Amino acid sequence: MTVQELPGAVAYRPTPPPAWKPRIDPTPLLPDPEPYRVLGTDAAASVAPELLLKLYAQLVRGRRYNTQATALTKQGRLAVYPSSTGQEACEVAAALALEERDWLFPSYRDTLAAVARGLDPVAALTLLRGDWHTGYDPREHRIAPLCTPLATQLPHAVGLAHAARLKGDDVVALAMVGDGGTSEGDFHEALNFAAVWRAPVVFLVQNNGFAISVPLAKQTAAPSLAHKAVGYGMPGRLVDGNDAPAVHQVLTEAVSRARRGEGPTLIEAITYRIDAHTNADDATRYRVASEIEAWREHDPIRLLEQELTGRGLLDDDTKQAATDAAEAMAADLRQRMNADPVLDPMDLFAHVYAERSSQLQEQADQLRAELDAEGEER
Repeated sequence: MTVQELPGAVAYRPTPPPAWKPRIDPTPLLPDPEPYRVLGTDAAASVAPELLLKLYAQLVRGRRYNTQATALTKQGRLAVYPSSTGQEACEVAAALALEERDWLFPSYRDTLAAVARGLDPVAALTLLRGDWHTGYDPREHRIAPLCTPLATQLPHAVGLAHAARLKGDDVVALAMVGDGGTSEGDFHEALNFAAVWRAPVVFLVQNNGFAISVPLAKQTAAPSLAHKAVGYGMPGRLVDGNDAPAVHQVLTEAVSRARRGEGPTLIEAITYRIDAHTNADDATRYRVASEIEAWREHDPIRLLEQELTGRGLLDDDTKQAATDAAEAMAADLRQRMNADPVLDPMDLFAHVYAERSSQLQEQADQLRAELDAEGEER
């Protein structure tokens, strides 16, 4: 029998102490009920033609990059490739929203964002080829290593952004993650630290519907992933992830907000993964073809072409120029990826620790001895 069940007992209704009050008003932090859009709305008229054409050229190039990288896996030149076909608007907008001094923290699916930021396409694929730890110097390009463990790049982004602010550096970090990554503890820890520290960081969640084969409804019961922002004290934004100028605008505003010292933002971009999770995945086991075709009608390139054509900004010559540039990139990528790389096995021990441990040195010495013995046998 509980206290409440005793005869004559007064119901126990605990109340917070008198000093309790909300730390901040949650209302401004809540996302809009519908994803923000630009294309097909009155807002499209205010987008500069130069930006629309730049986005279009990058989308066409990005689509060709995805198809070429996927083909390289079938030819054995890549071990695995997580395609971002259908998500190119998020990838391109993320790269273009940053200043040169800012940092990008990509996941394993965000090679296109790194390429759109200026990274050599071959360098972006080096990790997925299995040749090198990263394939590029993160400090030189201000692009963190492609992160294959889910969401572990998010605390790194917060740490870098917080450190930059403490040093007085005008730097913003943009961290990209998929909807599956929001189920990881690193996601929640990163958002909490970022909000408490008011770190200049932007979190972009590409909600493409599936964490491999697990649909979003089996991961969370939240109204949207953007709603999770209010629990940490930061604004949440919901945007159509296939609307390139909309994603660019929302990201640019969030980056500017972070640069002004107003803290982090969580952005959920609603998009769709047209291809399988990777070339090793059979997506037909968990989704139907009609679902994919419905999203093809909302393709980011198609949406932008409609806007550009309607405004008289896209003619056959402009389309051909974008296609030619994309084909030239693909041809160069094919040629260089088809060349067998010259690898040094001793590179396995490079960039592991700033000061090599005794155990690692012992392993390095052992490998060196084996390589020397093989050389003598030849």
